[in-house]
Amino acid sequence: MPNILTVDPEKARGVRKLLVRIARRQYGGVVPGIFQILSVDMAVGRRVAAIYSHLHMRKSSPLSRVQREMLATVVNGKVGGAP
Repeated sequence: MPNILTVDPEKARGVRKLLVRIARRQYGGVVPGIFQILSVDMAVGRRVAAIYSHLHMRKSSPLSRVQREMLATVVNGKVGGAP
């Protein structure tokens, strides 16, 4: 069964370790699954994080709250993250 490569927040080093700390502060101590996936490749991560923020974090998001929650559930399930 194929796995998705992720960064373990407890084993992060360098810039990733700093970003893990920031993510934990922003998300109440939890490192989101999407962050764990995107931080594997920082170049891709920066670009996808901009899209993620555009779709999920702005008030005028084209995705409904339910759609955003559905995406979060799928991603967290893939990486074994928090519910």
